Amino acid sequence: MQGLMMKHELMISDLIEHAANVHRNQEIYTLETDMSEHRYTWADCAVRVRKLANALLASGVQKGDRVATIAWNNYRHVEIYYAVSSIGAIVHTINPRLKPEQIAWMIGHAEDRYLMFDTTFAPIINGVHGLCKSVKKFICLTDDAGMPEFKCDAVSYESFIADASEEIEWERFDENTACTLCYTSGTTGDPKGVLYSHRSTILHAMAGSFQDVIGGGSNDTILAVVPMFHVSAWGLVYSAAMVGAKIVMPGPGLDGANLTKMINQEGVTLMAGVPTVWLGIYNHVKANNESLPTVKKALVGGSALPESLLRKYEQDLGIPMQQGWGMTETSPLGTTYSKYPSADHKNYDDTVADKLYAGRRIFGVDMRIVDDEGNILPEDGEAEGHLQVRGPWIASGYFKGAGADSFTDDGWFATGDVSKLHPRGYMEITDRSKDVIKSGGEWVSSIEVENAASDHPDVAMAACIGVRHEKWQERPMLIVQPVPGKTPDKDEIKKCIAAKCAKWWMPDAIEFVEALPLGATGKVLKRELKIQYKDYDLEKAG
Repeated sequence: MQGLMMKHELMISDLIEHAANVHRNQEIYTLETDMSEHRYTWADCAVRVRKLANALLASGVQKGDRVATIAWNNYRHVEIYYAVSSIGAIVHTINPRLKPEQIAWMIGHAEDRYLMFDTTFAPIINGVHGLCKSVKKFICLTDDAGMPEFKCDAVSYESFIADASEEIEWERFDENTACTLCYTSGTTGDPKGVLYSHRSTILHAMAGSFQDVIGGGSNDTILAVVPMFHVSAWGLVYSAAMVGAKIVMPGPGLDGANLTKMINQEGVTLMAGVPTVWLGIYNHVKANNESLPTVKKALVGGSALPESLLRKYEQDLGIPMQQGWGMTETSPLGTTYSKYPSADHKNYDDTVADKLYAGRRIFGVDMRIVDDEGNILPEDGEAEGHLQVRGPWIASGYFKGAGADSFTDDGWFATGDVSKLHPRGYMEITDRSKDVIKSGGEWVSSIEVENAASDHPDVAMAACIGVRHEKWQERPMLIVQPVPGKTPDKDEIKKCIAAKCAKWWMPDAIEFVEALPLGATGKVLKRELKIQYKDYDLEKAG
């Protein structure tokens, strides 16, 4: 016997209409690309979402078409998120920090029909437009007066939506329809596309609204520092509409001074970002004798939370920090978030170890660790194995069938992380299976750096490892085994790397060794190198 409940599809269009009707006067604040300020309400936003949706439909956008964005966190980007998905098309967010060749590859692989971008990224468009054969229209997120010069035909966003109707009857369709496409970065080989659905996005936003995850409600103001071009800003654009929170979009103003100003000016209560951002805010606050009196919680993800930063916020500023873990394939929230303890510091040191774990799994996500043969290991805090996850907002496969080996026959996603699972629900990451380095929340592919360095004729072998860094948490270091009798020039090696890798992937230090440690199969033993260089001082090396 089945229950007598209505079958009502979960639609992203319902989120924006709910926010407009129930929380209509709650604000969305944006620091624009020209550093001017913009503010309007969720009701205002909904009107422009409908106009954009009508403009896209009139322009010929069909269900399933991909609409790419290269944009900061701002109000127009929010409008794109809602309008594109609500007509059954797919928002494809692109990380502007990637190399132009990678951006062009993603656009081609996704077969994007429209490309919307902020003025900041006009040089990228001028560089890649000729390679974007699938793109029918380029739309710059400004008005006619703010349009930069282009080598391609481009229109302003404001002129594109100007004559469109403010009314629309949103179509209801299968909730499993795709809504967002986000490519992984930091993996070897070509990036892989993760395709989210309306259903997964709504459930993920609900999970993000749990008090022990992000939380937040109609009395909160959320600072969304985590970028909308990377894993949908942790779903904040959706969960804020769901609960009626005010949201603060910092645009390109990601330095300590601008963020501190926004936090205090707008009364931010919750803020979400990577450790590097929080370190910049802390340094600015301390240098200028300021404070953050309205902030109730700082959420940390994208990179491991250093103990020194945890103590600075909790013991010095009195702001609880809450760490979580996720991936593009996990939407990314919903895998784990740690419950932050009481502000009572009588036994504070006893709480630190738990806070530095990757977090605790939340309802809706299952986790397990397995050994090399696939045997399930105990959750005793001692066993160490390959982390696998499953749940309603976890990817079941990659766009166009790539990377099938990341998914098990019994329905789990293999994360590539090596972890321990603790009895109280905590997950601890102990290593990374693919040796990918995280710097300031961004991935660095060690293998691609190694391959680029090996293009130098005097380099026999190279190994790239992550070394601890005060600001960026981790930075790449390159250890080179020269060709016998040769002494490679470091600057020449860097030129080889710069030719093939993103700028921020450049190693902070290069060291030469007579021979790299090799395993039985001829692979470099990076674990030994990490132990050898764990106390390496990058500043002295530089």
